[in-house]
Amino acid sequence: MNVEELRANLQSFGWLDYLVFCLMLAICAVIGIHFCLQLRRESKKQKSHGSEEAANSAASYLVGGRQMKIFPITMSLISSFISGITLLGTPTEVYLYGAQYMYIMGSLVLMGFCMYYFFLPVFHELNLISTYKYLEQRYNRSLRLFGSVMFIVASLLWLPIVIYVPAIAFNQATGVNIHIVTPIVCVVCIFYTCIGGLKAVVWTDVVQTLIMFGAMALVLVKGTLDIGGPGVVLQRARETARLESPNFSADLTERYTFYSLVLGGVAHWLKSNAISQNMIQRYLSLPTLRDARIAIWTFIAGVLAFLLICGYTGLLIYATYAQCDPLETKLAQRNDQLLPLLVMETLGAYPGLPGVFVAGVFSAALSSLSTGLNSLSAVVLEDFVKTSRKTPLSEGQTAFVMRSVVVVFGFIFVALVFAVEKLGAVLQLTITLSSVANGPLLGIFTAGVMLPWVNSKGALLGGFTSLVVMAWMCVSAQRDLVTGDLVYKRKPYSTMGCNYTFAGEPREFAHLALDAGFSSSPSGPFQLHRISYLYFTLFGALVTIVVALVTSLLLKESDLDGVDTRLLTPFVRRWLERRRHRRSEIPDPGQKSRNRQETKT
Repeated sequence: MNVEELRANLQSFGWLDYLVFCLMLAICAVIGIHFCLQLRRESKKQKSHGSEEAANSAASYLVGGRQMKIFPITMSLISSFISGITLLGTPTEVYLYGAQYMYIMGSLVLMGFCMYYFFLPVFHELNLISTYKYLEQRYNRSLRLFGSVMFIVASLLWLPIVIYVPAIAFNQATGVNIHIVTPIVCVVCIFYTCIGGLKAVVWTDVVQTLIMFGAMALVLVKGTLDIGGPGVVLQRARETARLESPNFSADLTERYTFYSLVLGGVAHWLKSNAISQNMIQRYLSLPTLRDARIAIWTFIAGVLAFLLICGYTGLLIYATYAQCDPLETKLAQRNDQLLPLLVMETLGAYPGLPGVFVAGVFSAALSSLSTGLNSLSAVVLEDFVKTSRKTPLSEGQTAFVMRSVVVVFGFIFVALVFAVEKLGAVLQLTITLSSVANGPLLGIFTAGVMLPWVNSKGALLGGFTSLVVMAWMCVSAQRDLVTGDLVYKRKPYSTMGCNYTFAGEPREFAHLALDAGFSSSPSGPFQLHRISYLYFTLFGALVTIVVALVTSLLLKESDLDGVDTRLLTPFVRRWLERRRHRRSEIPDPGQKSRNRQETKT
């Protein structure tokens, strides 16, 4: 049997699989309808009128009336964060480059402490709907618009990849063209997000998270039993250095080192949690700061569990195909089809189970997409529409704006999938492209809560400078990857044990170096855009902070006494308040002289 025939035979998606997949979509649609009816009932109960009526409607649609419970919000946070990019990209990363990437889990815990102490207390006390309203309160309206535009740009770069990834899995399982299934699934997502608001998004996320866990557990257990147990998986991983100790190299251009995974990883997680409207909107839907802090740690525990499952699955894929690499033989036509291939070989003989897996991958994508659309409606309403009107919106106008944003952006993301198809491996692509907007944003927010000396002019200049630098770095890095000027070395693999024919001769690739460094020109000068992609967001944030701080100090326009302490993180707030208190106790020499003069008079 040749590789094309085998690929066709593995595409055994039966009617029961389609039924399972459609059932998942139907459940999401029903949840949307349920909460749509609930929103209407709440609207009828409201006795107030005018702007307050519209405000209540927006709060209910966008933050669930700030009365959500910890469990569904935690599940929504996990589901929104663990997109199909993580489910398919992480196993692929481990299969190709080893488990070094998994040390990034330590930086997730560090991010939790940063959220807990630095960012969340500020945002929760301000009681915001749009995260970017903070920028107007801390700086000025120009920074608020800059932040909102950057969020929209980041969404335009990220969400099309989120949609594209599950379509790859569906294509591997069924052979159906990705541009046929993508619009159909997205219409369902747009439907329930549009009519049901945050509550519909959160409760569909709960269902989708359970499906994701079930699908991945199914693959992990069945695949491990088929290969001979976890001992075989770990042994084959050790033989090819896919299990390794942390790499403490100081080379910035190596794909993964301890420093890029910890330092770059913290910045990567922070931009996805601390400043992202997608995530902050969920934390702010909880009634108290205590609830939000509990949600942080339960969210981190869930994400760590998912990452461990995905990492082990990458090792399982290698153990299964150790003697017949499907990428070299073209059995898997794209890197991110490795996991769907394993699923079809492992579960294909059991009707309905491939459908569970595909439903799980699409659940991950739908949760991220619905979260993104709901957050975009909040940003457009709060930061563009409301701020540009002199008169308040009515309840009907508010509802029209929010739902129109969901529909318009939903179809834009579907159209952008055509561009994503040409751009390469999804995990690196996502982190690289998102750093264009999120690096400057992370820097502006961090300077806002941590550095009271930074003023609006410095922050704006820092943001624009970082945006230009990051755009150049990302475009240059992607160009080098596409043209082949930048090539990352894979871990060893082989095609000596294939039981089907393919183009080329069976070969052993164990002679490749057992590191994950990049290989481009043998020698040459240091090139900034070739640093590890994990450093990109961190670098963008640092450029913003340094330029903003230096500019603010040079202009000498910063007024520490004029900074609202509510906009600063608690320990900076305490320092500034003590400073003001000490200054108020210092006697004013001029005042003493005036008092003596008055006494003489």
